[in-house]
Amino acid sequence: MGNPHVLVIPCPAQGHVIPLLELSQCLVKHGIRITFVNTDNKIVNVPSTKNGENNQIHLVSVFVGLESPEPEKLVEGVLKFMPRKVEELIENIDASDSDKITCVLTDDLHSWPMEIAVQKGIKGAVFYPSAATQLVFGSNVQKLIDDGVINNDGTTKKQVFQMSPTMPAMSTDHLWWTSYKNTKLTKMVFDNMVRCNRSRKLADKILCNSTYDLEAAAFDMNPNIIPIGPLLASSRCEDTGGSFWQEDFNCFKWLDQQQPQSVIYIAFGSSTILDRTQFHELALGLELSNRPFLWVVRPNIIDDMSDAYPEGFLDRVASRGHIVSWAPQQKVLAHTSISCFLSHCGWNSTMEGVSNGLPFLCWPYFADQFLNRTYICDIWKVGLAFTKDEKEVIRREEIRSKVDQLLDNAEYRTRVLHLKEIVMNNIREGGCSYKNFMNFIEWIKE
Repeated sequence: MGNPHVLVIPCPAQGHVIPLLELSQCLVKHGIRITFVNTDNKIVNVPSTKNGENNQIHLVSVFVGLESPEPEKLVEGVLKFMPRKVEELIENIDASDSDKITCVLTDDLHSWPMEIAVQKGIKGAVFYPSAATQLVFGSNVQKLIDDGVINNDGTTKKQVFQMSPTMPAMSTDHLWWTSYKNTKLTKMVFDNMVRCNRSRKLADKILCNSTYDLEAAAFDMNPNIIPIGPLLASSRCEDTGGSFWQEDFNCFKWLDQQQPQSVIYIAFGSSTILDRTQFHELALGLELSNRPFLWVVRPNIIDDMSDAYPEGFLDRVASRGHIVSWAPQQKVLAHTSISCFLSHCGWNSTMEGVSNGLPFLCWPYFADQFLNRTYICDIWKVGLAFTKDEKEVIRREEIRSKVDQLLDNAEYRTRVLHLKEIVMNNIREGGCSYKNFMNFIEWIKE
């Protein structure tokens, strides 16, 4: 028998690809070969490691027609085309390669790969890239129905609930499938979650990009979820891979010129969309803060980027503001000039901010980001949330006020530095996540 050969199947979204590629980069260091499914050539970089291990990561492009910007079209495309494409990929590899596929490692949001693995007699593991608490919510959908929290079709009446006395309180508006504004998409996401709950039972292992100490109640409620995170390129002293956009490394020249712990870093991930009014209020709030800032502005963050900024804004902030279209985020967050992270609270960003000891300003947009805000602000107490006005807009004065509150109170940094130490101890040799990862390696090689 040849070397272990793992087929990795990410959900084709930026926040899902990056942690699975991080996990793949960790696996190759232990002699495991990776075939990584790159849907529609979205991934632009898989950095080489010092010892060339990433030669063992083979990107394979699978085209399923995901060019539409409409999320429901993306979901439909994945469900319609990917299962057969991936099954053909396994068959082609097994027919032509001495190292046949020995394990399927899939994003938990895919409901079909475990069925293929079982059918072909291959080991199977699922990987959940977000908080374990979110997975517990989804896995217990029948309990939520029985308790009257949600209806059989996933719809809800607004209320606050707790899965257990030790888990965070959640609003039904902030369950990840209810946070979408599109009713059709909400139904598609809910139905897919139900399918995933069934297929997850076929998996040999359920991995999660978290640590026990961050969400003890969730892991206690479902001991089958194995924490192996946070998966960070910085913990391997290497570059992040898996970006869908070209990263602007010129921002470091600017960061190097700033004072230590002085710069607000603003980034909303790959999916957040702001209307023009909110975009202007954010820009003017950063101006009012009178502090240096590095702002990631994706080309599609608002509908029309032509003449996007408030009149005269770029000239007025030229001496203390720097704007890029995409940034090498883990390296930016590790820079000594960064004071705090104004974030959409995606789980990757949350783990990266905590792992660098940075307090947060929370601006969630959809899906799991509201739960993550709850952890940041109410459980861990390492950040502040913005409050919207009666028109659902976060105003410039609110932005300035929360920036001042966060940065003028040293307790936030003290708490997050303590949390950083806890998290990093988990992934160091001897830590809980480290041990779980090594056990996973041994299982793959059995």
